[in-house]
Amino acid sequence: MPGAHFDAPIVVDNRDGWGPTDDTFQYKDMPYQPYSKSDQLGKIADWTGTIYGDKRNNARYRSQFGAGIGMYQYIHEDDENTFQLVDSTRLPKPAYQKRTRFQQNRFRPQQMQGGRFAPMQKSFAGTQKKSKTMKNLEMDQMRQMRKWQKQYGNRNDPRQQQQAKQREPSVRVREDWQVIEEIPFTSLAKLSLPNVGEPTELSVWGSLEYYDKRYDRISTKSEKKLTMNNRLIHKITTTKDPVIRKICKTHGNVFATDTIISTLMCCTRSVYPWDIVVDKFGSRLFFDKREDSAIDMLTVNETANEPPPEDDTMDSATNLGKEAVFINHNFPQQVLKMNDERYKFPNPNPFIQPDEENEAASVAYRYRSWDLGNNQVIVIRCEQDCVQTGPNGEDQFVNIKAINEWNPKGSGCLDWRSKLDMQRGAVLAAELRNNGFKLAKWTTCAILAGSDQIKFGYVSRQNFKDATRHTILGMQNFKPQEFATQMALNTDNGWGIVRVLVDFFMGKPDGHYLLTKDPMKPTLRIYSVPENSFESEGDTSDDDDDNEQPHEQPQN
Repeated sequence: MPGAHFDAPIVVDNRDGWGPTDDTFQYKDMPYQPYSKSDQLGKIADWTGTIYGDKRNNARYRSQFGAGIGMYQYIHEDDENTFQLVDSTRLPKPAYQKRTRFQQNRFRPQQMQGGRFAPMQKSFAGTQKKSKTMKNLEMDQMRQMRKWQKQYGNRNDPRQQQQAKQREPSVRVREDWQVIEEIPFTSLAKLSLPNVGEPTELSVWGSLEYYDKRYDRISTKSEKKLTMNNRLIHKITTTKDPVIRKICKTHGNVFATDTIISTLMCCTRSVYPWDIVVDKFGSRLFFDKREDSAIDMLTVNETANEPPPEDDTMDSATNLGKEAVFINHNFPQQVLKMNDERYKFPNPNPFIQPDEENEAASVAYRYRSWDLGNNQVIVIRCEQDCVQTGPNGEDQFVNIKAINEWNPKGSGCLDWRSKLDMQRGAVLAAELRNNGFKLAKWTTCAILAGSDQIKFGYVSRQNFKDATRHTILGMQNFKPQEFATQMALNTDNGWGIVRVLVDFFMGKPDGHYLLTKDPMKPTLRIYSVPENSFESEGDTSDDDDDNEQPHEQPQN
């Protein structure tokens, strides 16, 4: 085609950036929205984006210069002076149609539950004849709906929606304390030390009374009142124990009590805060506690889904702990044959003072040592509560503990008076779920002491509104190792935790340290503290007065 001709368009080059230049007069006075070279062009007009927009595409076509702003944003400028409000005043109801506040709240949970399960209930409706398979399916669906209502129906109750309060730490952290390590529970749960052998018995002190087997026949129909006794139970710290002060000169390099070691071995189950003092002197390590430490306090429903509230009521976590301590002070002594002949060990109770007026409780102190490897030998003071005659006439050593019921409706547990005799396994399973840390500590103490049995007493309030009067509803016996297997308690993991902590502190310089459980997180936190941080830290040197050390008799 000889007549074809192509005219090249005029291209205006903007040397200063993107967009039109001042020379393009044909687009003059038109609005311009700045854009980026990397922006995606996809939407031409979106009339419903602000109402039914897809959130997944919000960032897809968004410009880096801003979204929803600029020259093309719609602005409503109509005059609204002609707009009139509609009278929405509610007409007063007659007196017979009014509801009181109690009546309104009475039917509110049923209405809310009905709204939640309305779609499921509609699906059950039908008048046509259904097959056997469809009927079975509907029965399963209704069974599942009733299960959901039982589990989640009370979530509309405002009393169940209490916000979790910030727990206070077990000890006030000072500014001059230095954090040297934080260990999460997930790391501790993976540890294991399976090669710990049998312990060596160094010495045994104290005397034990025999268990009264009549308490094994107690049931909810023949309950017995819990009585108070004035016997003394000594809670002596590690560094103030005169026997440990004597043993540390010749045997072992790590020293502690069974309460402290069981807390460390089962720490991954704990929820509430606690703390342990660690003193290092040369090649020796002492795991100790403060005078007002929470180690000796018992917890109630610590591992439950809904733990007790932390307020000043009778059923608060603090008051329930004090109630549990009171029960466990009296119950192990009540079930013994008091004023009868005792089983005496070669050495008397080392903590009895001449000026004490009250009788000492039935307790035996066993000082035992374990070889943890790597030249680490730990000496632990273990306790036992009583002795009983076995089926073959042999003497069996026993640990006795009490589980207390405070309010089955408020705690979400089973009612012991109606379930304990016939469903004791279900009651114990609920306690393992709600008090897993406490039961694990008790079982670990019984294993460390070498007890033949551990006895649990079920103690309940006579009136759930009175925390001072209690009754014994039953007893249950276990072998410590079998009960540990039943509750999935791994002693190898516990020894692994102890060994890791011992190696950690052995690698640190001499001084005072504080091992704490974080009040809100599953974490152990270790502080380096000054020497005068706690008043309980007194003389721990070897040159103590000989008058403080008891004279040990040779064992038979």
